[in-house]
Amino acid sequence: MKLRVHMLVLATLAFAGAACAQNGSTTAPDAGSGAPFQIRYASNLDIGDSVINITNDGDSATGSGAFLSGGNLCVGVYSFDANEELQSCCACLVTPNGLVSLSVNAINMTNLTGGLVPSLVIKLLAWSNTGGVSGTTGNPVSPNGSSCNAATPGTLAVGMHAWGTTVHALPVGQPDAYTVTETEFSAANLSSAEYQHITQFCQFNQINGSGKFGQCKGCEAGGMGAASAQ
Repeated sequence: MKLRVHMLVLATLAFAGAACAQNGSTTAPDAGSGAPFQIRYASNLDIGDSVINITNDGDSATGSGAFLSGGNLCVGVYSFDANEELQSCCACLVTPNGLVSLSVNAINMTNLTGGLVPSLVIKLLAWSNTGGVSGTTGNPVSPNGSSCNAATPGTLAVGMHAWGTTVHALPVGQPDAYTVTETEFSAANLSSAEYQHITQFCQFNQINGSGKFGQCKGCEAGGMGAASAQ
């Protein structure tokens, strides 16, 4: 009888461990590996802008020598306020070795509530672009009728690397009140529940925002954040 009880306990623990692994409680991947799901915050947006820079390391590309084929990534951008509400979403086309960027306050200008949100959580999701989206890297991608639709991502893919800036308040007594720092986005596990949450609410924004609110304008080609040395 004791043997049966021990076996039942071990089986229960094994099942619980497997369930935890499936629900994303395992160690998060390293952002340096180009993980498809990454996260960062931006604060003090009422004081100054934050920027996001995204590139594609070409991990999904094929070919040999100087000639590459495929490897394009669609990157969904999802911004949440401090109350966990999805304020805006959009998608950007990022080609291998390309560089695109977004202004966080530009995202704020078309958010769902129509007012300035002083702090946001930004989530990025990368998937393979197999639908042949036309245009060059950085061009805003129409959310509808495209494989680069943040509400209906395709097969997730590695190769995305992203960095973001944010404004920080300095200790009292410093000559400047605020400073700006830039760090890499943090890689994160993506549960099926969170995947459904961000994509379904993005679809709600597309339907209810009438194309004006709840959707950011996409990326621009090139990097942001550096001041001109003149």
